[in-house]
Amino acid sequence: METIPARRGKAAYVRQGQSIRIVNTHGSQVVDTWAFTAGMLTEFMSMEHTRATLTRMIPRPGDGLYTNRRRKILTMTEDTSRGDHDTLMAACDSERYILLGVKEYHDNCTDNLFAAMQALGLTPPECPSPLNLFMHIPWTATGTLSFDPPTSKPGDSVTLRAELDCIVAMSACPQDILPINGTAGKPTEAHYEVVS
Repeated sequence: METIPARRGKAAYVRQGQSIRIVNTHGSQVVDTWAFTAGMLTEFMSMEHTRATLTRMIPRPGDGLYTNRRRKILTMTEDTSRGDHDTLMAACDSERYILLGVKEYHDNCTDNLFAAMQALGLTPPECPSPLNLFMHIPWTATGTLSFDPPTSKPGDSVTLRAELDCIVAMSACPQDILPINGTAGKPTEAHYEVVS
């Protein structure tokens, strides 16, 4: 089991047919998750294309996750959590924290993505909108959104099977201003493993 350090990112190669299991170790940690095709980083998992294909907001076990070329890159095969994940919110970045009133540099998922990919010698062409695992963003019939604490429990996990050779990048989200990583506002580490 590999560690995604608190407030940091990690990336791993996942071959077609392998799976990656992402574990919410302490139960209150959002894990922003991206996938890029191994041969062409300009093709990547796209939340916009996935929502259009699934015709729902949140993927469930058995659902595919689709690229910006409308190819299935991952399939969610297991989810031991309540299933509260987010496909709407962009990854946090320095500008987001400025809007939240932060004056100095703040760790963020966008920088974590680039650092995780660069650790593999890769540079993504952009920061796509991630699959925010364990992030609880309820919405109302009128379209109002809220940032709520996670509903996941310690040890809850999501397993994603690779349908294409890909690189999966993950960020243990550093958000400590809004309660998305729990009301204590203390981001923690998470874990992952690649399994055949």
